[in-house]
Amino acid sequence: MLISHSVDGDTLRLALHQSVDVHARAAAAKEIEALVHTHRPGRITVQVPAGEPTPATLSVAVRAHRMCKSLDIPLSLTGATPQAQHLFTANTA
Repeated sequence: MLISHSVDGDTLRLALHQSVDVHARAAAAKEIEALVHTHRPGRITVQVPAGEPTPATLSVAVRAHRMCKSLDIPLSLTGATPQAQHLFTANTA
């Protein structure tokens, strides 16, 4: 299982259990989209695996952020290194 989730009040918490590779990127993004549409949360957190996330992992998080932004749902990234957090922020501004 690549992604697990839990709901805490109006927050959908997603956890990527391993870094995503380029072959799993689209499937991971679609899974997140399905979870968002199923749960209709007020906010989302995405926990990435410890260490430096792969470019594909960050791509999934950025894609999810863009989808959530279009739905007016704030999304935050957790567990990322400061460098990865900076890249995420730069690509979602």
